[in-house]
Amino acid sequence: MNSKIQNDIKKLVEEQVITNEVAIDIENFYKSKKESSPNRLFTVFAVLGSTLVGLGIILILAHNWDNFSRSIKTVFAFTPLIIGQFIVGYTILKKKSATWREASGVFLFFAVGASMALVSQIYNIPGNFSSYMLMWILLCAPLIYLLKSNALAVLHIVFATNYACSYGYFDGNQTPWLYLILLVIMIPHYYQLLKNKKTHNVTSIFNWFLPLSVVIVLGAFVNRSEEFGFLMYVILFGLFYNIGKLSFFDNQKLRRNGYLILGSLGTIYMLMFASFEWLWKDILRHDIIFNSQEFYISIILFLLALSVLIYSHSKKWIQSFNLFQYVFIIFTAIFFIGITSSIIPTILVNLIILVLGIVAIKIGADKFHFGILNYGLLIITTLIVCRFFDTNMSFVVRGLLFVCVGVGFFLTNYMMLKKQKSIRN
Repeated sequence: MNSKIQNDIKKLVEEQVITNEVAIDIENFYKSKKESSPNRLFTVFAVLGSTLVGLGIILILAHNWDNFSRSIKTVFAFTPLIIGQFIVGYTILKKKSATWREASGVFLFFAVGASMALVSQIYNIPGNFSSYMLMWILLCAPLIYLLKSNALAVLHIVFATNYACSYGYFDGNQTPWLYLILLVIMIPHYYQLLKNKKTHNVTSIFNWFLPLSVVIVLGAFVNRSEEFGFLMYVILFGLFYNIGKLSFFDNQKLRRNGYLILGSLGTIYMLMFASFEWLWKDILRHDIIFNSQEFYISIILFLLALSVLIYSHSKKWIQSFNLFQYVFIIFTAIFFIGITSSIIPTILVNLIILVLGIVAIKIGADKFHFGILNYGLLIITTLIVCRFFDTNMSFVVRGLLFVCVGVGFFLTNYMMLKKQKSIRN
């Protein structure tokens, strides 16, 4: 038990706030809690150890592979799989600890992949990398729920992303629709983490990995109409931002809220591209294909983002106007204006970015959060830098602008720091 807690308990007893019996009960409670809680560091090293053991076996076999006969190769191909299944079965039947579940699950996961690859190589079974990855992921997906393994769920997301990228970007540029099914398979496990362990570090990992995976893969769904692909990403980041503003996520520490951070950064990143006129001129040069999967995906994403926004309003979680939550609606309207003009959308996007920077500064000032405050200042600074590339400002004007921004950084941080100290005093 923590020595600080023990000292506090002793002081409470000395001050006669609690009795000796209550103090003993409190100490027993903390001792039982410590004994029942798994050693997280040991779990991490167990997972890493099982991964290294599996990879080491593969390397040893690979080094001497050509010296073995086909029958011996087949035995070696199935041996890691049999060992992994035995260990997992023992873990389930004996109801072993989380460390056992995570380590055995990871070992069996890589054993399945190794066995599939070895058998394919021994008997020259044809196939491409994406189909191999898909079969590997589907075979191991039930282990997530049999073992209640967080490590397997993380591997599921990583390998599903790898499969979608391989299938969508490299193997003939096909749309990886099955990636959506792979995500759905993992959602129940993620939901249980959100429900029972919302403040745990492992849940925070999922809060980052899941949206990041979708961001990486979404480009694979762009086939014929790249213009709508751009709109898809803006709406997706708007959806993430609104998910991050839900009461469940917004009440947690900012670093745990991957949806909010990725949604905000992604929105600004896409708008910075849209602030250049050349993008809208390029859109004008191409024929917009409305009868395309990109258009229909944009509609679905828009409806999802709008539903989340309406739900937040119905629950009265939105107390004040935050432009970040409505950017996807405004930009969608600007996008369709950009089909007929290039100047108007360019001006509107620049104004939106400027206002978003001011909004971020206000949010940072209201929350006394220096990170958000400087993020807003950085948005405005980046906008000014972007305008240097497509305007004919003199170097004197550019220098003055940078001086003004630098002074703004200093004064804003100084004023908020001074205000924070006055409130504490």
